[in-house]
Amino acid sequence: MEIQSIKNRFRIIGNSPILNYALQVSGQVAATDLTVLILGESGVGKEIFSQIIHSLSSRKHNPFIAVNCGAIPEGTIDSELFGHEKGSFTGAVDARKGYFETVNGGTLFLDEIGELPLGTQARLLRVLEAGEYIRVGSSKVQKTDVRVVAASNKDLLQQVQQGKFREDLYYRLSTVPIRVPSLQNRKEDIHLLFRKFAVDFAEKYKTDPVQLTEDAKNLLINYPWPGNVRELKNIAEQISVLAKEKQIDENELNKFLQPYSNNRLPVLSHLNNSNEHFSNEREILYKLFFDMKKDVTELKKMFFEILQNPSSAPNQPVFNEIKDLHAQEIIQPATMTFGGNPTSSVQSMPIAFGTKNSIQEEVIVEESLNIMDKEKELIIKALKKHRGKRKDASLDLGISERTLYRKLKEYNIED
Repeated sequence: MEIQSIKNRFRIIGNSPILNYALQVSGQVAATDLTVLILGESGVGKEIFSQIIHSLSSRKHNPFIAVNCGAIPEGTIDSELFGHEKGSFTGAVDARKGYFETVNGGTLFLDEIGELPLGTQARLLRVLEAGEYIRVGSSKVQKTDVRVVAASNKDLLQQVQQGKFREDLYYRLSTVPIRVPSLQNRKEDIHLLFRKFAVDFAEKYKTDPVQLTEDAKNLLINYPWPGNVRELKNIAEQISVLAKEKQIDENELNKFLQPYSNNRLPVLSHLNNSNEHFSNEREILYKLFFDMKKDVTELKKMFFEILQNPSSAPNQPVFNEIKDLHAQEIIQPATMTFGGNPTSSVQSMPIAFGTKNSIQEEVIVEESLNIMDKEKELIIKALKKHRGKRKDASLDLGISERTLYRKLKEYNIED
């Protein structure tokens, strides 16, 4: 059947090459009994293509039923598709035929097939391969002759990789895939569709059809239409009912369009491996603590290396900072809160040193008397240099005056 004849029969508007190709494939595959998978975004009109395939097939005089798999609860989907026996589950007061029995000889359109549970997918695969199914609560195998046309607005191959969709069912369904283009990919058809909808609604509401100015046409064409043809039809109806003037300019049209950002870009479904374990506030804080511990370990190593050559150490700012950290036991206890609830405090981590060979990975060794003597010696030198002025001596040592006072008492130093 010619493409234009299909358009006229099913009232399809548009001249996009992508749309024409999808219609051509639909017309060619209709005469066969091959399983068809229709792919496209929500609102592009996938069900129309299933009706085209059924109407042009040899099954056109037999039943056609469209089933939205995402609208049926998981606990009843098997009963809906394959039927059930009386008493097979709570509420099964009578035996019931499923769609595969009701539509025998016809076409079953399974919309949003990506929502099917994995168990139901296995049963559907058996129907497609052997034409057999079993009612819920029965052990009797029944035969059916149903052509399945499936549709999805999801990337089923990606769902296969995520373990949410059976790979064997995917390849069984996609014997002939038909991709219905989004409205954004057929911009040349947008104004044609709007004009057709405007005329239809004018007849429905007994009024004159609205018309767009050139700037309004440009706005209409460049709008991303995330809801595709369904959204365009709704906008046309709103304007036909609510617009005060029949000549619609850009400003008037903009009142009916939803504000949008470039939200059609793909969204990352998960973080990269380096960050995936820090998805909440507490875990991020734990990571911060681990990083702090690593930094402190590096500071300890630097401090030890400086102490091996103490002659130039007091004049080095880095040494002074490390010295201050050591004097204050590196990290004072602190309490962090999450949502107002205090967590356990971060315990202080005193530094200790030994011989270079005794340093382990985390530099945890017992404190040496030699280092204590060296620390005492530095304090005495600083006090002598500044003639007993503790404030100046503490600044030179790179520690607080309070810490210096504590060290004086600890080492029994009289200034």
